[in-house]
Amino acid sequence: MVKVTPNALPSAPPPGTRAGGALRRLVFAATAGVSLAAASFSAVPTAAYADAVPQARPLTPLAPLLAPTSLGRASDHLTVTVRGTGGRGDGRFELACHPEGGSHPDVDGACGSLDRGARWGKDPFAPVSPDSVCTMMYGGPATAHVTGTWAGRPVDATFDRSNGCQMARWDRLVPLLPDLR
Repeated sequence: MVKVTPNALPSAPPPGTRAGGALRRLVFAATAGVSLAAASFSAVPTAAYADAVPQARPLTPLAPLLAPTSLGRASDHLTVTVRGTGGRGDGRFELACHPEGGSHPDVDGACGSLDRGARWGKDPFAPVSPDSVCTMMYGGPATAHVTGTWAGRPVDATFDRSNGCQMARWDRLVPLLPDLR
């Protein structure tokens, strides 16, 4: 049988020594790594990039400080201004989703299409990539400007029908934008 005495255990190095500094750095690095891992596991994707199915969000440490609407989708509100359609859809419209409302001509259709088009990592209001190859078709002088908040993210997007890519981008957002096909 081995007898252990209190002096037989190694003691921590004194604070000013080289070994003491290395031990402090090691403890600090381990603590920082655990903190970063815990933060990444608690991160929740925003609803703009989640599937169209509503998902419950876990509470975060700041949840009691946030307004109840900031945790849900109740803050979805867009202002759509359309010009140059030849009267087929010109005007300024308000659209609220979750719950639906506003002056938009097709509130249910517009909210439904935006919900169905919401995908992880995709922004439905993103501009056409500058390196896109587009047909030189002209779709008319119609323009649209969409501002507000969608899925908790600010929106400030402009649309036109100046070429094939811009026309396809516009058409993806019908019925939020008027159908000009």
